Amino acid sequence: MGFFNAIIDFFTGTLNTVAWMYILLPCVFVGGLWFTIRNRGMQFTKFGYAMKNTVGKMFKKTEAGEGAVTPLQAVTTALAATVGTGNIVGTSQAIALGGYGAIFWLWLAALLGMIIKYSEVTLSIHYRERDAKGDWVGGPMYYITKGMGKAWKWLAALFCIFAILASFGIGNMSQVNSIVGSVNTAIVSFVPSAEAASGTINLIAGIVIAIVVFLVLFGGIKRIGKVTEKLIPFMSILYILFTLIVIFGNLDGVGEAFRKIFVGAFTPQAVLGAGSGIMLQQAVVWGLRRSAFSNEAGLGSAAIAHAAAETPSAVHQGLYGIFEVFVDTIVICTLTALTIIISGVPVEFGVKPGSELIASAFGTIFGNQFAALFVAIALALFAFSTVLGWALYGTRCVQYLFGIKASKVYQVIFVVIVVVGAVTSIDVVWDLADTFNGLMAIPNFIALFALSGVVAKLTKEHFAEHKLKK
Repeated sequence: MGFFNAIIDFFTGTLNTVAWMYILLPCVFVGGLWFTIRNRGMQFTKFGYAMKNTVGKMFKKTEAGEGAVTPLQAVTTALAATVGTGNIVGTSQAIALGGYGAIFWLWLAALLGMIIKYSEVTLSIHYRERDAKGDWVGGPMYYITKGMGKAWKWLAALFCIFAILASFGIGNMSQVNSIVGSVNTAIVSFVPSAEAASGTINLIAGIVIAIVVFLVLFGGIKRIGKVTEKLIPFMSILYILFTLIVIFGNLDGVGEAFRKIFVGAFTPQAVLGAGSGIMLQQAVVWGLRRSAFSNEAGLGSAAIAHAAAETPSAVHQGLYGIFEVFVDTIVICTLTALTIIISGVPVEFGVKPGSELIASAFGTIFGNQFAALFVAIALALFAFSTVLGWALYGTRCVQYLFGIKASKVYQVIFVVIVVVGAVTSIDVVWDLADTFNGLMAIPNFIALFALSGVVAKLTKEHFAEHKLKK
């Protein structure tokens, strides 16, 4: 038992710190700056063009060809795996563990994350291929093998292994546990005596979720896309609306909220006081860390979903990577942070919160019972969509390593793990999944640096062609 605990401590402690603090975060900074320079800052200079060709066109009625999904379905499937607990719980944790200033560093990471995810998606489309069923497949494992050469296939395999392990944790057990936890909280807020039956409620909820996941997952990429294209826009707009109501209800506190963020970004104790224990390093680390956790720029995961898009060019779909990070982090995470800060709810700094912080903030306007119910529903739907997104990622990685038949076995195991996640206390799973999330970035960033010239070339050619057409 002592040896087992030592292994767990190594993965959740030492390896986690190395993966996130000494590899992923420096790569986000260095890689983001490098890709920005190589592509002439196009996430800023071409931002209007990107929005016009993403949000401006994504709701147009389009049909996808055989083995493909529409651009809207591709982006909502990718957003399904990112929008949710990362925006709601992750933003709350950034504030509690890094102070208000962590939000500034979260923004900075997102601005760099735009070009990183653009690069991932562009490469995914450029190097994608048809599988035995005729479906488009792609992602880091494909642009590593086809872009860097077969000698690097071991690196692609490493990415797939890390992604599969992460899919069971961050994409399954932790999400399902969040769903049943929020459902229990909502039920108990109305029926306090139901707390005694929480175990039974968890089991029933887990079985229901597993059945729905099974029905959607075994329908393939097209069915996943059809579910996410309806679920993600609806829940995102509803969540944004609720945050705006709280913000406009406390409009005179918006200026002070931004002051706390900007001052706290460099001198957190000037805002929080020396007794908070929050130092500048914590503000930087937790801001960057929760940004990456929220939008997954650098992890390479979203590129797997985008590979299936029906798109005229690699760069066209790459623009959705910019849009994705902007909506996920700059918009939704910012609204979550402002809602918490201006509502005036007490924050216990240094203690990792769950959904109770944002629920308390909503409670200041809507009442505690209604707020708890809304957060429970929002988290349940967001987390469910995350399960679907990560199920696709894991399926594609297993398929790459072992073939299509093996991917069906993986999907059955994935559905069973849903029930396990519902009835198990899994604090350690969050930490393990966090580690494997960070490890995914290592092979992905090696490929992004190696193939940055390809992205720059495709970008230059695309805008030269666009200029000629104009």
